[in-house]
Amino acid sequence: MSAVKVGLLGLGTVGGGTATVLLRNAEEIQRKLGRAIEISHVAGLGIAEQSIVDASKVKLTEDGFDVVNDPDVQIVIELIGGYTLAKDLVMKAIENGKHVVTANKALIATHGPEILKAANANGVNVAYEAAVAGGIPIIKALREGLAGNQIEWIAGIINGTGNFILTEMRDKGRDFDDVLKEAQALGYAEADPTFDVEGIDAAHKLTILASLAYGIELQFEKCYTEGISKITPDDVNYAQELGYSIKHLGITRKTDDGIELRVHPTLIPQKRLIANVDGVMNAVLVYGDAVGPTLYYGAGAGAEPTASAVVADIIDTVRTIDAPVEHKVPMLGFQTDSMADVPVMAIDDIETACYLRMTALDKPGVLAEISDVFAKHSISIEAVSQKEPAEGADKVHVVLLTQKVRESNMNAAIAEVENFDEIEGAVARIRVEQLG
Repeated sequence: MSAVKVGLLGLGTVGGGTATVLLRNAEEIQRKLGRAIEISHVAGLGIAEQSIVDASKVKLTEDGFDVVNDPDVQIVIELIGGYTLAKDLVMKAIENGKHVVTANKALIATHGPEILKAANANGVNVAYEAAVAGGIPIIKALREGLAGNQIEWIAGIINGTGNFILTEMRDKGRDFDDVLKEAQALGYAEADPTFDVEGIDAAHKLTILASLAYGIELQFEKCYTEGISKITPDDVNYAQELGYSIKHLGITRKTDDGIELRVHPTLIPQKRLIANVDGVMNAVLVYGDAVGPTLYYGAGAGAEPTASAVVADIIDTVRTIDAPVEHKVPMLGFQTDSMADVPVMAIDDIETACYLRMTALDKPGVLAEISDVFAKHSISIEAVSQKEPAEGADKVHVVLLTQKVRESNMNAAIAEVENFDEIEGAVARIRVEQLG
């Protein structure tokens, strides 16, 4: 059979890794497919200076539209990132009848409905395994390996930067700002780290996972997102004393009231496997009604780990390149005419247990006042601890763990407690999940 020609948009970290893996493993890939995959056209800024592909055998351009309009290219691999140009290139490729492989989680999470609708209309496939958790094949697991299950919930560490920061804070007692600077120096965090540390990157990925799990439309704008920038070394230490680790989790759960879709710092018991996923590694815990809990662990970023997922998608696309759309695994795991109209719940309607830390005057009666407020708002306290004050200080940290409580009730109670004269500053709140 003749070689399948692919066009590559972007030759940066992931694009370079993808080209390297395709070239290095070409013989092994051909043995699996029965035909070769040939890189025929590559676009990228400063492309003339690249040394990854053989310029005598591959067309090089700085204009991505040269690639998507190339009649010889059958599969377009989009690895430039971002929303605008990437979307225009992908939509043009689809219009031209080309299959698309992408690692662009922001593009799929925000423009996925439009892109996938166009792909279906044009009889082509859009594959995006590398968009979530790098080299971990979580999309294939949800869409194929767990297809016989009803997914009850997913909880994932799906941003390595945030996980690195929280690991360093726990293991070395460092504060957030200090570790963030190191993460930037190491290349784990961008100069503007907002997407990573405020949970936007994780929310993009969780939006995709929820759609695959429950057969709902991609609804990034409805994902509750909270970052880790307010986590203090005290919180990390107090959590450990209580037998918990703090992780920045993306959580989606199907309930009778709708779908939970939330990214936030979370206390999880130290005995859980996912609590021991450290550094820049990712992990996704999936609970299916038949299989129970399954954990997927690996590198969530990096040139070749992400390229591993990109190349796997290229191989899958080649295997079914000429098959009708109805004979392929649906792009979101469910048939397009069977997507469920299930609401995504507002964060105020969700119930979780909570960890609370507050700074209070060291005087009798304060804990009783706090307890009265919580009782008024139907909040049960599971544990309470008043820390020793520093020498000569008249204020102490009070730490509480609550049982499950409706978010709106907790918000009202926190607002009331913060108005006490005996309470200084804001009450810190971290949600608690048992994940078992």
